[in-house]
Amino acid sequence: MSLEQFLYYGEILLILGAANFLPIIGRLLLGKRLAAPVDLGVKMPDGRPVFGPHKTWRGLAFSLAGTPVFSMILGFDPILGLKAAALSMIGDLAASFIKRRMGLESGAKATGLDQIIESALPLLVLRQEFYLEPGEVLLLVVAFMVLNITLSPILYRLKIRRNPY
Repeated sequence: MSLEQFLYYGEILLILGAANFLPIIGRLLLGKRLAAPVDLGVKMPDGRPVFGPHKTWRGLAFSLAGTPVFSMILGFDPILGLKAAALSMIGDLAASFIKRRMGLESGAKATGLDQIIESALPLLVLRQEFYLEPGEVLLLVVAFMVLNITLSPILYRLKIRRNPY
């Protein structure tokens, strides 16, 4: 792998990271303000929430508004950043939906599920726009998962994340 290719993969991971970290920035900046849950507190027939209280409109707004700006700073089309953010948030909501159906509380750990859908969905859908081969998508999903698992405890110790995972 060339240095240029390594840096390009790093830029893609930064875009995915921004899409998933900006909701946390929103929570840190605004606290409980604008923290209405995306599912509006609706419960499914199983009695559990659709997504849970940690999936907020504020988080979606921060991701969808900030990722295009971050993408543009990295030299990517801001629309590509918007698409990546939207797909990553859809993946994150899908993971939360699955976790609630499994009986896991909001914020509960589900290694793999917590990282794979939110990184694989944007990478697969935008594979051609990012000029990625299938093997590169797999490499980036694994790298995203490893980075997430590695950085989460550090961000928790810095009081940025709510959970160490």
